[in-house]
Order: sequence, then C-alpha cells, then structure tokens
Amino acid sequence: MDGVLSKLKSLDAYPKVNEDFFTRTYSGGVITVVSSLVMLCLFISELSLWLRMNTFSELSVDTSRGEMMDINFDITFHKMPCAWTSLDAMDISGEMHLDVDHDVYKKRLQADGTPIDEGTKHTIGPENLDLMSRDNIDENGTVCGSCYGAQTTAQPCCNTCDEVRSAYRKKGWAFTDPQGIEQCAQEGFSKALQEQAGEGCHMWGAISINKVAGNVHFAPGKSFQQGNMHVHDLVPFPDKNFDLSHTITKLTFGQGYPGQQNPLDGVFINQTTSTASQAATGMWQYFLKVVPTMYSDVRNNTIFSNQYSVTEHFKPADVQQGQNMPGVFFFYDLSPIKVQYREEYKSFTHFITSVCAIIGGVFTVSGLIDSFIYHGQKAIKKKVDLGKQI
Repeated sequence: MDGVLSKLKSLDAYPKVNEDFFTRTYSGGVITVVSSLVMLCLFISELSLWLRMNTFSELSVDTSRGEMMDINFDITFHKMPCAWTSLDAMDISGEMHLDVDHDVYKKRLQADGTPIDEGTKHTIGPENLDLMSRDNIDENGTVCGSCYGAQTTAQPCCNTCDEVRSAYRKKGWAFTDPQGIEQCAQEGFSKALQEQAGEGCHMWGAISINKVAGNVHFAPGKSFQQGNMHVHDLVPFPDKNFDLSHTITKLTFGQGYPGQQNPLDGVFINQTTSTASQAATGMWQYFLKVVPTMYSDVRNNTIFSNQYSVTEHFKPADVQQGQNMPGVFFFYDLSPIKVQYREEYKSFTHFITSVCAIIGGVFTVSGLIDSFIYHGQKAIKKKVDLGKQI
C-alpha cells in the first residue's frame, strides 16, 4: 500500500514549495488584485453570454407546395373614402378575389384624420328588404329583386345594390347608372359616394391567398372581369383625380415572429408633395420579394412565416384614356429559398470550458508579467549596487 501511495505521490504535477522560500512583493500584490478583477469581469461577461439566447440562421430550398398564406394589412387612405375603395387579389394560377370584404374592416375618417365611426365589417345578407317594391315578391312570398338582365340560374334575384353590382360584374358589364337601379337608389348608393367625398378611410384585416406569385391592390371603384381584362368601374365618380396618399401601418405575410422587421411598416406617402407623383394620380407599385421563413424557439415551438424586401415605383395614370389604373398595388413573388431561424442556448460544458480558459489564461499572463517585473527590479538593483561599490 505504501508503495502505491509513493508512486501516486511521484505523479504530482504540482509540487509544493515551502512558504519560507516565498518572496512577496508590492508589485506582485498589485498584479494579483488587477488580475482578479480582470478574471471577475471576464467571468461575468461569459456568464451573461451563456444566459443569453442566441439565434442561428440557415438557408434551405423551400419544397412546400399547394399551401395558403395570409396577408395581414393595416393601411390608411387619407383622401380616399371607404365607399370608393375596393380590395382585390389575384395570382398567376388564375384565382381572383374581387372586392374582398370578408375579414376586412373599414373606418371612415374625417379630412383631419378623426374617426367618424368605430369601424364596420361586411355583413352577409340583404339589409333593406322592407324597402323593396312589393311587385318583386314571388309566389312563395319571398322578395326577389330584379338583376336588370344580369340574372343567372345560380343568382336569379338581386335584393341589394351590391348583389346587382355583383351580377353585372359576373356578366362583365359596366355599372354606369346606379340611380337607375331601384336597390341602389333605395340604399342611397350615389348619395353615399357624394357624402363621403373628402373623407379618408382606415382599412385593416387579413386575406388568405395561394402561396404563388400575384398581387393585392386597393383601388377606387368596384371591380369586375371583362374578358381577360381586370376593370374597375369609375363611372360613378365625377372627379377622376384620385388622391391616393396613404400610410402603411402594417403589412405582413403570415404570422409574425420575434425580431421581425417589415420594411413597409410605417411608410407614409403624400401624393401632393411626392416628387415621384408630382401631385398626379396613378399607380403606387410595391414589388415584394417574399422569403418563406421558419422560426423555432428554445421550446421547439415553430412559427411558419415570411419576410420580404421591397422596391417602390410610381406610374402616372390617365383615367380618361384608360391608361393605367389608379391605386396602391402590392406585387409579390415567392423566393425558392427558405430561411430557418433557430433559438439556442450555449451548453454548460462550453461555459465551463470558457471559464477555465479565462482563469488559466489570466493567471498565466499575470505570472509572466510578475516574473518580468520581479527579475527586472532585481537586475536594476544589482547594477545600482555595483555602481555604488565602484
């Protein structure tokens, strides 16, 4: 047993020196205090890095197909009334959503931006059946308003002004005389357009679209499809110089994730003072490159979202000649590359390794400095003593 212990003792890499042979100096004390403070500061810094969450990113090919994504928007038109503005969406697959009002809210604003109401959402169903002519009641006692030649088997009756406009839109007809339509006259369609002149509109909500390239636009007039052309009915508006000054409070593709920054959030365009438009109406175009994004937190909760970059362009419109349609257009295209963000904490072994490196490194460097100072002082003192003896 004694032989084993003696062999173990011979393996000691840290031989001890008797304290009687130690020489303590003032410079050594100063170096010890300074090195201890340095080690403490570095330890606190490393501890904060270990406790801090880190986000790592990597790129991969987006293999998703046939999915849907939501566009969330919050936009204010300072000089465009709610009754004048419609929202349309279309994509390269041929799918179109005209005059979207589901999950879309509109709040009327005064010229100075003061809200007139609390915001309204589209409600489904006729609202003024009691005002319809009794001549339109069928044999079953159901009100069936005229579609003025635009009725179909699927839609034989038009009980509201919007239903008449929808029937006209499906036929590809222009809605030129709203006052000649009984439903529109009773609902005060033309009166509403005139009353809201000079107002603004705050629109917000969401629209679900296919995950393919397309565009979403806000434009004056109700929209309809005429052959292969997408048309907005601007006949009811006497003044064709539409002021499309707008503020984009929010525009996102899908659910947001921590740290997301959208380049269009907070963008304000004043058509009157803009150097691009020079106070003329036209197409405000935003070309977006949408990048699919996946964000995973430390609890493995995954958020599927999108981020985008944008370029802006303005194109003047001549409404009288039918050249370029005035409005605010968002043209988007999907990137084939997907970005994946991953939250991670540094491992405890990494923290311990760093702490050991800090302690060992500072201890070694301070020992070299102390040795240099100690031997330098001895050499100087020795030369001074020799000079005195001579």
